[in-house]
Amino acid sequence: MLSPSELQQVKQRFGIIGVDEGLNRAIDVAVQVANTDLSVLVTGESGVGKENIPRIIHNYSARKHNTFIAVNCGAIPEGTIDSELFGHEKGAFTGAISDRKGYFEEANGGTIFLDEIGEMPMATQARLLRVLEAGEFIKVGSSKVLKTNVRVIAATNVNLPKAIEEGRFREDLYYRLNTVPIFIPPLRNRKVDIPMLFRKFAADFAEKNKMPGVRLTDDAQQVLMQFSWPGNIRQLKNVAEQISILSEAREVTAEMLLPYIKPLSQERSLVLVDDNSNSASNSNGGKWSESEREVLYQILFDMRKEINDLKQLLNKTVGKTIVPETDVDVDLTRFSTLHTQEGINFTTTETADTSTSTVAPSVVVGNGFTPSSKINNHATVDTDVFFEPENRTIEEMQKEMIKKSLERNAGNRKLAADELKISERTLYRKIKKFGLDI
Repeated sequence: MLSPSELQQVKQRFGIIGVDEGLNRAIDVAVQVANTDLSVLVTGESGVGKENIPRIIHNYSARKHNTFIAVNCGAIPEGTIDSELFGHEKGAFTGAISDRKGYFEEANGGTIFLDEIGEMPMATQARLLRVLEAGEFIKVGSSKVLKTNVRVIAATNVNLPKAIEEGRFREDLYYRLNTVPIFIPPLRNRKVDIPMLFRKFAADFAEKNKMPGVRLTDDAQQVLMQFSWPGNIRQLKNVAEQISILSEAREVTAEMLLPYIKPLSQERSLVLVDDNSNSASNSNGGKWSESEREVLYQILFDMRKEINDLKQLLNKTVGKTIVPETDVDVDLTRFSTLHTQEGINFTTTETADTSTSTVAPSVVVGNGFTPSSKINNHATVDTDVFFEPENRTIEEMQKEMIKKSLERNAGNRKLAADELKISERTLYRKIKKFGLDI
């Protein structure tokens, strides 16, 4: 078993942060098994840092001066993975214009790390089993048996016993790989390590981008430690970098931290309800975020006023009141959406029952305003001459609203955020996104 000083040396060499007992145990087993040729299976959730263990094993083994190859089995298409791992002969398939060595041939005498082994196709699993049992493989398109002396280390976040029951993984291969199992605990079980990791990620980001680092208050650290971290270390690093760039304050409190770690289940999106469906989407076919919804509501209310102003202008231009000068009743909970790139379309049809005129304006917000009016049942006024349609995306309208609000408030973001009914953080993010410098 490694002494505390030896354990610390390993962590420093490979950039591992943490003092959790489960993590220490995994590192200790990796160093102990390094000088053998036993196969190792590293398990743990996605984002826990499983890739460190194979490098520790290789660098503490007699193979450390030979090749180390890391292969992501889930990233290689099923049709080419055999060729990637074992090589192929010229003419073995379309596009095979020359002989090619596979990873097992290239890494002869070294170590191969097979990440996401649970995603490997069944046919390839049979080939891998032969390598583990006899050190033999055959190139694609060849009948010649080749030898290789390779140490195999595999990793997965898949429950392999369950995959075996479902017929997605070979049981014999599982036992060959699982000679020495190493488990990396999830971040939620390493609570004492979370503040240390956050400080490391925040400091690295600040140094890389030449900016002041952020610091967590005690209550913010407690919030971090209580969060479940479904994305593990990868998610924690993401949060640390987001706060570093988006937070104006360098001391982060629990209240400031909470929006960055809100569970995905609590994220809300704007629901656009159609008379014939309950679908929800924006002009790009995606879900609306909460910040987009807040700005969009403000835009809609502002547009309602503009529509009424246009109606009054139309009345004055025609010289006769042909459109009732009342507020347009825009129901924000029930309106139809057309999935176009121009924006959201509202179509409102009104009829004024008078003895001399019939009005049927068509209002299209986002694509323009194109009403037409019939006077005395035969005279037609085309109001397009008074107002040219505009094709504007939702983002363009958001940018315009934010810009106008900032100008009205002399660049004061707090006042602008209050006026737009959105948070200062949302406004700050939108200003950055749209490149507004008021």
